[in-house]
Amino acid sequence: MAINLAVFASGAGSNAQKIIDYFKGNSNVQVRLIVCNNAEAGVLGIALHEKITSLLIERGRFFKEDSYLPVLKNYEIDWIILAGFLWKIPAKMIAAYPQKIINIHPALLPKYGGKGMYGLHVHRAVLDAGDPESGITIHYVDEQYDHGLTIFQAKCPVAKDDTPDSLAQKIHVLEHKYFPQIIEQVILKKNKP
Repeated sequence: MAINLAVFASGAGSNAQKIIDYFKGNSNVQVRLIVCNNAEAGVLGIALHEKITSLLIERGRFFKEDSYLPVLKNYEIDWIILAGFLWKIPAKMIAAYPQKIINIHPALLPKYGGKGMYGLHVHRAVLDAGDPESGITIHYVDEQYDHGLTIFQAKCPVAKDDTPDSLAQKIHVLEHKYFPQIIEQVILKKNKP
């Protein structure tokens, strides 16, 4: 029986697309649901094009009520993958999916993490600090922003003439290369009989 993923995203969905492409035709792992908190997000168009069910979530229910756990259960979701999802995951969901929620962050945690540290904000902070390298961190999600146990990191050099946009492009290359395969490795390792 396939392991079902729910991919949570808030924006264009480039990482979601790479994850969908990676697992297409895989009999062990499938993207079953796209969860989004932004009605204008490009990831919803990806879900439609790929014929994957999408769920547009509402803040009050996500944080104060049932966190959509009955919906996730209905779709038999085994793992939650955060691919550019900008809301903090509620404690209820973390408790329901212990060590089964994976996030990707566009910096080398523990540096440049926390509330408000996403997208170009992260890249500006790296450049402002004059760091010689940046990268990605794939980690488990806990109750704090960008804090859970690190699974994997990959690095890239920061050039003197890099801008937030050019650094973002380098980071996207790392994200797209590593995120889907690391997800697969973690899931298959954890789900060995």
